[in-house]
Amino acid sequence: MRVIQLYNNEKKLIARAAKSNRKAQHVLYELHSPKMLSVCRYYVKDVQQAEEVMLNGFFKVFKHIKNFKSAGSFEGWMRRIMVRESISYLRSKKQLEFPVEHVDFKQNSTDSINSNIEVSEIQRLIDGLPEGYKMVFVMYAIEGYKHYEIAEILQISEGTSKSQLYKARQLLQQKIKDLNKTNYGTN
Repeated sequence: MRVIQLYNNEKKLIARAAKSNRKAQHVLYELHSPKMLSVCRYYVKDVQQAEEVMLNGFFKVFKHIKNFKSAGSFEGWMRRIMVRESISYLRSKKQLEFPVEHVDFKQNSTDSINSNIEVSEIQRLIDGLPEGYKMVFVMYAIEGYKHYEIAEILQISEGTSKSQLYKARQLLQQKIKDLNKTNYGTN
């Protein structure tokens, strides 16, 4: 797709989109939809449902674009909307649970596992995590949220966030070890 020269400046494009200019909104959608679908896909397993969440997110982006103050990046602002929309979707489907268990964080664990696993396989492993583990893992490890931010967004305690992350990492490490044993016949 060839972007019209008129829209080469994102700030101008955002200003036009804020005035309900459909062409500007379309160009913004075309520019950012692949990344925003990836964001939604981190949280929502089914691609069609992730697309639906993304479209709802873009509806909110264009509805509230006048509130964007250019203090940070436009992409970052949209990402936060997509993350919150994904969380809302999972809550509405009652797919979010945060089981509270005692966790011994002092157990000897390692975060480094040597593996030549494809990205699609890693996504499949992340998708296989319980929803609470997955949500916190993605928000912390991929999106870069801090535990206090995760706790606020998900309405859980910081301790629960830390616990869910710890258990998610442990489970992923075990799944990767098992996968390596299956693929390579080694420990």
